[in-house]
Amino acid sequence: MEAFLYTAEELYDLIFMDSADFLLLDVRNNEEFEKFNVEGPYLKETLNLPYFEFVEFEEESIKKVPKGRKIRIVCAKEGSAKYVGDILTGAGFDDVGYLAGGIGTWADLLKPVLIEKNDRFDLYQFVRPGKASLSYGLVCGKEFFVCDPARTSEFYLDFAKDHHLELTKIFETHLQADYISGNRGIANAVKADIVAHEDDFSMAVFDYTTVKDGDVISCSNDGVLVKAIHTPGHTPGSMSYLIDDKFLIAGDAVFIKSIGRPDLGGKVDEWSGFLFETIRKVILKMDDNLSVLPGHYMDWSEMTPEGQFIASLGVIIKNNSEIYNCDNLGEFTDFIKANMRKQPDVYAEIRKINAGLIEPSEDEQKTMDIGKNECAAST
Repeated sequence: MEAFLYTAEELYDLIFMDSADFLLLDVRNNEEFEKFNVEGPYLKETLNLPYFEFVEFEEESIKKVPKGRKIRIVCAKEGSAKYVGDILTGAGFDDVGYLAGGIGTWADLLKPVLIEKNDRFDLYQFVRPGKASLSYGLVCGKEFFVCDPARTSEFYLDFAKDHHLELTKIFETHLQADYISGNRGIANAVKADIVAHEDDFSMAVFDYTTVKDGDVISCSNDGVLVKAIHTPGHTPGSMSYLIDDKFLIAGDAVFIKSIGRPDLGGKVDEWSGFLFETIRKVILKMDDNLSVLPGHYMDWSEMTPEGQFIASLGVIIKNNSEIYNCDNLGEFTDFIKANMRKQPDVYAEIRKINAGLIEPSEDEQKTMDIGKNECAAST
């Protein structure tokens, strides 16, 4: 018996089954494993045992892998996982798979989750578990709007093609720092409009349609309205989009846990002031019953039984009372600073890519795009 290939989609399905019983064996080096590894709500056991240990100490390494278990192996690019898989099957393990394409396929994986379906529109959340990020798709008739697309633009293009839709608009809630946007890949493929606020995109070297607070965008069949709401703080040009007066695509302005950090541009005091004003004058004046769809999640406890990341604004405000009850700017800024982690160095380069100022190779972009987000002012 030989080790077999499995896909990132199959891994996702495994770790979303509470009955799944398997060992995830990550054979990357310890440093890479600590930096970024596979997570999931029902992933019960992960073992980090580097590939080079199997090369140098094969017999001792085999003994560290429990017998009688399903084994799914992950490595950087596939080859090392196959090598270890062949060693284990040769040692008598009989259910061993290795991830096709390596950890990058998990980092890029997007899974569509239906949020709302009615006679006027469908609303999808696209979950990217490797980044703990969320993008969105609004279907109205045969028209398709995308919000905050990931770098893998072909996913959204294929989704439109498979559902016989015309992808016409790409909404950006802000200039992303933690992942590379797929907006230009989509726009170039289907001539869709990129919609963004000039406070974030004024330096962009590509065409986009400016949006401002209060703008209303409708689908071509007038089935649903999208209202733009300026919610600065995480960035000066942060926008939220209210769909059908019910769903708020909040970007990094509102998270289910915590709130978007205002220091990514290196102006923590100034941007903390923007965020404080947004909370007091915008968010706290919204309807508590609004369903908030954030741009990221912090951990799997935020996921509903249906696999959605969604919560009412009232619940979010209550559960983050230390943030939303603060009515003094100085205290709020101190709180933000006390809860900051260092932003990854690569974020500065990602912002340049998303403005079109630099264009690294595809392999370089894949590497830059790996790793969980660090966008929250974590409490």
